Amino acid sequence: MSKTFRKLLTSMVGSLRDLLPILLVILFFQFFVLEQSLPDVGRLLTGVLFVILGLTFFIHGLEQGLFPIGESMAHAFAKKGSVTWLIIFAFALGFGTTVAEPALIAVAAEAANVAASGNMIEATDAAKSGYANGLRFTVAFSVGLAIVIGVVRILKGWPIQWIIIGGYILVVIMTMFAPQEIIGIAYDSGGVTTSTITVPLVTALGVGLASSIKGRNPMIDGFGLIAFASLTPIIFVMAYGMLI
Repeated sequence: MSKTFRKLLTSMVGSLRDLLPILLVILFFQFFVLEQSLPDVGRLLTGVLFVILGLTFFIHGLEQGLFPIGESMAHAFAKKGSVTWLIIFAFALGFGTTVAEPALIAVAAEAANVAASGNMIEATDAAKSGYANGLRFTVAFSVGLAIVIGVVRILKGWPIQWIIIGGYILVVIMTMFAPQEIIGIAYDSGGVTTSTITVPLVTALGVGLASSIKGRNPMIDGFGLIAFASLTPIIFVMAYGMLI
C-alpha cells in the first residue's frame, strides 16, 4: 500500500468520524422525534458518500498543496527581506482568495435579490449584479487590508488583543449608525470570508512568517490573521451600506 493511499485512507476515516455526530443527530430526530422514514435512501447515501469523498480530498489537498506553498512563500519573503513586497503579497492574497470565496459569492447574490425585492435597488439584473459585485469587492478589499494589518502585527510583535478590542468597539459604534438593512449582511460577511479558500492560505502565511522571524513564536504570533479577516468585513460592509 503506497504512502499516498494510506494518507487518503486516514483522511477518509477522519472525515467519516467528523460527519458521524451530524448523521446521528439527523437520524435520531428523523426516526424518534418526527417518527418518519428517510425519503429516497439511495440518494441520501450517495450524497453522504460524496460529502465524505469531498472532505477527504479537500483535507488531503490542503496538507499536500495549500499549507506547504503558503508556508514556503512566507519563508521566501522573510528571507528576501523586502517588507514592501511582503505587504503587497499579503494584500493580494487576502483580496484574491476572498473574491473567489464561494460562500461570499452566494451571500452577495442573495443579498442583491433581497435588496431588489425590498425596493432598495432596482429589480434588474444589472442593478443586482452591481450590488453583489460592490459587496464582494468591498469585503475582498477589507480582507486584503486585514491580512496586511496581521502581517505588520507579526513583524512588529504587537499584541493581538488590543487590535481586536479596538476593532469590535468600532463595530459596536458603527452598528448604532448603520442602516438596519445592512447590519445583518455585514455581520454575516465577516463569517463567510473565512471559508474553504481563504483560511488555509492565510493560516499558512501567518505560521510560516512567524516561524521565519527571529523572536516570534508561531503559536503566539502566527495565528490571528483569520480573526482580522473576520472583523474588517463587518466594518467595511457597514460603511458600504452608509455610503450607498
